[in-house]
Amino acid sequence: MADVTIDIIKNGPYIVKGDVEMKDADGSSYPVEKRMALCRCGASTEKPFCDGTHSKIGFQAAEKAVPESAEA
Repeated sequence: MADVTIDIIKNGPYIVKGDVEMKDADGSSYPVEKRMALCRCGASTEKPFCDGTHSKIGFQAAEKAVPESAEA
């Protein structure tokens, strides 16, 4: 398996590094990049990529995953 890392930026995007292929809901591939910043706040105008809007809207991410949450 290729070396891929996903770093979580506090109150910011997910940084994906490594050889990874990303496809949209229709199965179309995005251009392969060695580093991608993926939106976590939902307000980016460049979704699924981060455009920095999280800092303008004061996005506050959860501190950690909550195993008991309904989404888990």
